[in-house]
Amino acid sequence: MPYAPTPHLLVETDGPVTILTLNNPEMRNAFLDDMHEAMQEIWMHLSADHSVRAVVLTGTGKAFSGGGNIPDFIRSYEDPDHRRLSLRGAKRLMDAMAEFPKPIVAAVNGPAVGLGCSVAVSCDLVLIAESTFMADTHVNIGLVCGDGGAVMWPLMMSLLKAKEYLLTGDRIPAAECVALGLANRTVPDADLMKEAVALAHRLAAQPPQALQETKRALNMHLQAAIAMVGPFALSAEAESFGTDDVRKAIEKFKKM
Repeated sequence: MPYAPTPHLLVETDGPVTILTLNNPEMRNAFLDDMHEAMQEIWMHLSADHSVRAVVLTGTGKAFSGGGNIPDFIRSYEDPDHRRLSLRGAKRLMDAMAEFPKPIVAAVNGPAVGLGCSVAVSCDLVLIAESTFMADTHVNIGLVCGDGGAVMWPLMMSLLKAKEYLLTGDRIPAAECVALGLANRTVPDADLMKEAVALAHRLAAQPPQALQETKRALNMHLQAAIAMVGPFALSAEAESFGTDDVRKAIEKFKKM
């Protein structure tokens, strides 16, 4: 499927650097269907464009991404076909970002939660605004954290710490994200995009074959984890929709 432009994923060019912006600020950049599909497809499009040497990924407004959106969560509960498509899309997104050969710099400008957190840490380098946090709150609403956390976090931090934050859903402040390995460094909020774009330009200037194949070799660890853990984790997440805990969460959301 070719990449179809959407106003919910902005694409800008700064010389050899492409800037992708999640653009649904009214919903804290939650992943609407078109945004999710665009994020699955854009990486092949950018991979084939030889003028693109590096990518910056950020969010509009006060959030990087709040993750999945409530209407989609409700629809996945009510419609098994939509649920299957959604979770297959989650796997495709993990694969697409892991396979993308060029460096991706995340500029985490605000909260990165759930799927938003998984997308942020799927990037190659992560700069995070000093004032913000990450969290994976799947378990809190009765879902297995199948689309990222259970797959990737044990590669980035100790297994004990991964369990602590995935099983509790606690917020992880920016400085702790760096200490754990979910981010490379904190940046003053006002300087975040300037530093992220500058870092992307620095990477874009590196010898491309050496940089890209080094990334590929490193990401083989991640791809092995996706292949080994991903199918079970996503299957278990699908089963979560049949539990009373998810039913109760759906009822709560419908009353909001």
